[in-house]
Amino acid sequence: MKKQFYKYIEQLQDQICIALEKQDKKAKFKEDLWERPEGGGGRTRVIEGGDVIEKGGVNISAVHGPLPKAMQAYFKVEDVDFFACGLSLVIHPKNPMAPTVHANWRYFEMYNKQGEIVDQWFGGGQDLTPYYLFDEDAIHFHTTCKKACDKHDATFYKTYKQKCDEYFYNAHRNEGRGIGGLFFDYCKAENGKTIEDWFNFVTEVGNSFVEAYVPILERRKNLEFTPGQRNWQEIRRGRYVEFNLVHDKGTLFGLRTNGRIESILMSLPPHVQWVYDHHPEDGSAEAELLEVLKNPKDWV
Repeated sequence: MKKQFYKYIEQLQDQICIALEKQDKKAKFKEDLWERPEGGGGRTRVIEGGDVIEKGGVNISAVHGPLPKAMQAYFKVEDVDFFACGLSLVIHPKNPMAPTVHANWRYFEMYNKQGEIVDQWFGGGQDLTPYYLFDEDAIHFHTTCKKACDKHDATFYKTYKQKCDEYFYNAHRNEGRGIGGLFFDYCKAENGKTIEDWFNFVTEVGNSFVEAYVPILERRKNLEFTPGQRNWQEIRRGRYVEFNLVHDKGTLFGLRTNGRIESILMSLPPHVQWVYDHHPEDGSAEAELLEVLKNPKDWV
């Protein structure tokens, strides 16, 4: 399974990078191959300074070795070995009318000292973080997510949409990071589902990403915007940074397993602001966005 899934994310990385380069036309992804001293490595691809994409990354990795002490306590296990692979991406467009997008699809195995698999699971999802809310974009993104889910289980979309709203939440701000999408974790061979069933589901979601995001980017990338709207984008990007550094489990896992810092922190936007006690004007488009972030909507 680990070979099968890694081969899949290699192909998916190529597919997504090609689609995004077509949207930007100017900037190209730069590839950085790296190795982890404890075992494994990855293929980081970063795009910067484009006409459409200000900064983004589409990264794959496969790492293995003894599970560090900090993560043993987190998973409530003894001295075990692990294997983890996945694709993680974040795209920060230049235009504040175009949303930031994040996605991650991952597979994890845990082994005893005899090298036998004692646990294995899939996780992942995709979510949208707009700075200005266009209902048609939110509906399109969520509809695409629902279509992928419905091919496998009629309960998946509702369940994983709710988990996404709960997970990508800045509790210290009492607001969501964005307008959600899907979030699933610890998808194991149980309750009538095989690990192959989960592979088929996760790859279905991964295959839906370009359809979910690229049409939105195409619609918004050339819209006019003011310096004030750019200012708001940078303030909201600050909330994005706060979530990634304070709450995100993937970031924390990478930092605690001697992950590659450049690849982990590539998710952070290049230009960000923290303005003291900032509040948008009542009735403004900015205030409308905050209302939805505090009260998640059912988009489909």
